[in-house]
Amino acid sequence: QVQLAESGGGSVQAGGSLRLSCIASGYGSTYSLGWIRQAPGKEREEVACMEWDGKTTYADSMKGRFTMSKDNAKNTLYLQMNSLKPEDTTMYYCAAAARWYCDNEYKYWGQGTQVTVAS
Repeated sequence: QVQLAESGGGSVQAGGSLRLSCIASGYGSTYSLGWIRQAPGKEREEVACMEWDGKTTYADSMKGRFTMSKDNAKNTLYLQMNSLKPEDTTMYYCAAAARWYCDNEYKYWGQGTQVTVAS
């Protein structure tokens, strides 16, 4: 059973940084893993996705500001977010898919963590 649990959200001033964590268990070695965000009434947006071999892709608006990483020893995914902007304010979720490549379709989801960036 795949289980995902995010933490690390909070409030920060514009230009600040946050690091989100996601404890992940039960997923296979060939799964893809992602960070996704969604604001109420808006479309879901894939922030970053890591394929089974560690190759990571980012949404254009996050390139250079966000970094996704994984610590296998701790079963934890991270999303380091720098130079945060008010428009980054929303819920962030970690997710997993039973496929090795990224295609923005995820079956397993965490409960989400709220990020609020004040201007």
